[in-house]
Amino acid sequence: MDGHRLVRQAGLAVARTLHRAERAERRLVEDERRATVARRDLDVRTLRLASIKRGIAAKLEDARWQLQGEADRSVAAGRCAGAVRLEEREPPATRAWVTPVEEYELSAGFGGTGARWRSRHTGQDFAVDIGTPVRAVGAGRVVSVSCGGGFGIEVVVGHPDGYYTQYAHLAGVMVDQGERVRTGQRIGQAGTTGNSSGPHLHFEVRLTPHMGSAIAPGPWMRERGAGF
Repeated sequence: MDGHRLVRQAGLAVARTLHRAERAERRLVEDERRATVARRDLDVRTLRLASIKRGIAAKLEDARWQLQGEADRSVAAGRCAGAVRLEEREPPATRAWVTPVEEYELSAGFGGTGARWRSRHTGQDFAVDIGTPVRAVGAGRVVSVSCGGGFGIEVVVGHPDGYYTQYAHLAGVMVDQGERVRTGQRIGQAGTTGNSSGPHLHFEVRLTPHMGSAIAPGPWMRERGAGF
C-alpha cells in the first residue's frame, strides 16, 4: 500500500508540475504576443512622429526663406520694413554682457583676408540659421538701423563705456533707432542679406558708430566675461 501511495503521490506531483509549466508557457506566449503588438504600435508611432517632424522642419525652412525674401526686398529698396515686435517675455540677463547669439559655430574671424572682403574681415561671424534671435551683447541705445549696402540689414548699438557693437546681414529687426536696449534683449533675426555667402551673423565691436573703426571682438568680449 505504501508503494502504491508513493507512486500515486509522485504522479500527482508530476501532473501539478506539468500543469504549472503549461500555464507558464501560455503566459509566456501571451506576453510575447503583447510585446509584439506593443512593438508594432511603437514602430507606427515612431514613423508618425518622424513624418510630423519632417513636416514641421519643412514648414520652418519655408518660413525662414520667406523671412529672408522679405529682407532681400527691403535691402533692394534701401528701405527698412520697421521693427517687428514679438509678444514674448524674455527673462532678465543674469550678466552684464552676453554673446550675440546663444548657440552657434564660429566661422570667419576678425582680420581674415580673402575674395569676399575688400581688405580684411572686420568682425566675427557666427554661423546660425535664418531667423535665429540676435541679442544685444550689453545694455545701450540703438544708434542706427539700416537696410542697404554690403552689410544688408544691420543694427548698431552704442554702449555706456563708449564702445559700439554692430549686428549685420540680418533678416529682420526688432528695435528702432534711438531705443534703449538691455543686455540680452532680442534686437533682430539672423539672415543672409547684403554681401553674404550664407546665413550667419556678422558681429563687430567699434570705437565709433561708423565702419572702419572696428577692433578685435574676441578679446573685448572676453574682458567682459562673455568670450567666444
